[in-house]
Amino acid sequence: MTAKSIRNFYINEEQSIYLLSHQDAKKHRQWLNICKKQLTLLGYSHVELVGSGAFGFVFAGVSPDGEAWVFKFSRITLAQSVRDRLEDEAFMLSQISNPMVPKFYGFERVKKQGILMMARAKGEDLEKISLKRGRFKPHEVVALGLKLRNVLVDLREHKNGMSPAPMVHGDIKPSNIVWDRESDSFSLVDWGSSVYAQLDVEGNPIASNIMDLMSSDISHTNARMGDVYFIGDEQMSGAKSSPRFDEQGVASTLYALASAQSCRFGAAVIPASSLGLPKEFAAVIDGMLSKEKTIRDGAGDYFIRNMPLIAKAYLPELPEHKAKANIPFWMAEKAEKPDTVVYSSRKQFLRRADHNQQLRDVNDAQLDRYYKEFLFDTGDTEKAFLASISRLAKYPVVGGLSFHWKQQQLFVESSLILHDNKLSKPFTDAVNATVMLAQGITQKGLFKCCLFDARQTIQLERDETGAFIFEKLPELKYDVVDLKATEVTRPHSYFEDGKDPDEQLQLPKQIIQCVFELNQIHHTGCIIFESLEQRLKIHYYYRLLDASKERQFTDLLSRIMQYAMSITDVGVAGFMKLPYKNTREFDLREKQVDRFYPRNPKELLENQ
Repeated sequence: MTAKSIRNFYINEEQSIYLLSHQDAKKHRQWLNICKKQLTLLGYSHVELVGSGAFGFVFAGVSPDGEAWVFKFSRITLAQSVRDRLEDEAFMLSQISNPMVPKFYGFERVKKQGILMMARAKGEDLEKISLKRGRFKPHEVVALGLKLRNVLVDLREHKNGMSPAPMVHGDIKPSNIVWDRESDSFSLVDWGSSVYAQLDVEGNPIASNIMDLMSSDISHTNARMGDVYFIGDEQMSGAKSSPRFDEQGVASTLYALASAQSCRFGAAVIPASSLGLPKEFAAVIDGMLSKEKTIRDGAGDYFIRNMPLIAKAYLPELPEHKAKANIPFWMAEKAEKPDTVVYSSRKQFLRRADHNQQLRDVNDAQLDRYYKEFLFDTGDTEKAFLASISRLAKYPVVGGLSFHWKQQQLFVESSLILHDNKLSKPFTDAVNATVMLAQGITQKGLFKCCLFDARQTIQLERDETGAFIFEKLPELKYDVVDLKATEVTRPHSYFEDGKDPDEQLQLPKQIIQCVFELNQIHHTGCIIFESLEQRLKIHYYYRLLDASKERQFTDLLSRIMQYAMSITDVGVAGFMKLPYKNTREFDLREKQVDRFYPRNPKELLENQ
């Protein structure tokens, strides 16, 4: 592998390619094709992009001798010190010999581009499987718990020669665990946050001899930031690295898979004790996720010591009771699934500032994700709720949601359309988790979000005078579903982020008038105007529910597009319509009730 073989690698910020400008999307595809072509020239076949993250992106291919390889590239847009971490990852990976860890093959540096090569883990990562299946079954979570416990023990017992050198993975989460269903084997991947532990589980410094202890920098942490959705408080706050970090990652992972969430933050409202797990196992997970360090550490010790015994419990698969969605959604099968993006009143929802300023000075690419998602510091339940909204957007769904918190009640209005019948069960689990988390929020106020198909986003470039460039004015498309007259409901029209000074866009009055007239026609949908200096993006979806008004509906959508051509301001503004006839009302609930796996499952099965 030479500099001539591979010249340059760069992938744009991770987002839907349909939201990129035409120029950026073209550049994105070109770089992907360069990567694939160069790896093909090196003799690898079936080359494909398999993932990307804060620090880099990953391709896979098959070597000439038939072995499945993975090539991990660092982002060249990052600082050199951050790009150098890929070589650190390569070194750490080369130190490990464990059946749950992919085999290290080599590291190459081509000009400024580092390339890590390793065996490809067989199967699919657990986050993707979770999105397809919803909540994992108790026996699956317990079995995974034992395998992860064994990896933690192996990392703690690692040595350099005769000297103890415990290792910390630092980023254990569902998307970093790959499961091969055929062999029922798991692989722990992405060692980019791994380091040698500075402290042992008791909090004592680790050094092979007194000279190491004297020469090492024991006043600063070597810890790296893992995924903020899954790491524990100590790692988040920059404490010295310890095997306790990975205990937190394991507990977060098991909890997320059991509850059909994409983070650890919901554990106070939806504890492991409410998920139908074996009682002892649930208590251990809840303990490991505790805010109290002594409880957390004690539960971690119990997990390491007793997981082999817990995993021997008889846990047959019990008959499934079909879960009912707490809020309704429609099914609409389509050949081309929507590429869903969520737009929400997040800034209005996250009210409290980060008074502690804990993370401002931490220079780490993973934190970029933290600040994009959580612009202000909030309670864990609020974070879990926002993460659950993001999880909904990982499904092929369009629609809108409005959550209104009052004194003792939560009111939810919704219009959700799922475009894949096979995903009804996991989507139900995701929706129910969202509602349960919302029930646990005590702050009064309103949260709104709409989910649209990025494939339909209209993009218009401006010329040097600011005028839009187009041969033919694009049309706003829509579906038609003719409902009975008895199902026509009172109109709703929500203005998205209307008071946000950072995002408010002054729309032409004619557009406001058209939206007001649209609101008199029974339909569901949203439209969001994102006006930039060089271009205008219009995100939308519409579903007409009264076919007799189609001509009037089409005319109004056409007029909206015409008036949009006079937008000169910069910012974001939009409207969302939720026509579902029943507002759903829920009691606020600080914590879901306990529900455990039955003590005598054999008796339960015999009585079926």
